[in-house]
Amino acid sequence: MRTGLIALAVIVLLAIVAVATGFVNLSGNAGELPKVAVQGGELPSVDADVGKVVVGTKETTVDVPKVEVGTTKTDIEVPVVGVQKADGK
Repeated sequence: MRTGLIALAVIVLLAIVAVATGFVNLSGNAGELPKVAVQGGELPSVDADVGKVVVGTKETTVDVPKVEVGTTKTDIEVPVVGVQKADGK
């Protein structure tokens, strides 16, 4: 088995050297793709029941730092994102 592997390695090395030195020239014709025509047919219909993403604002109180030492509560509007589940059938 060992002899077979060594023989295979030598053959591969000889092939690589033959191609690299130009002793063997591997060339061919570039082929072309076949011409195909498609006619008719229609797209599949798809019914999707998906959920909704609800985006809005709500009023909340957050700490807002002041220049002086301490914080003050200030009412601001912050973004709100909610998800409504689909009406599954």
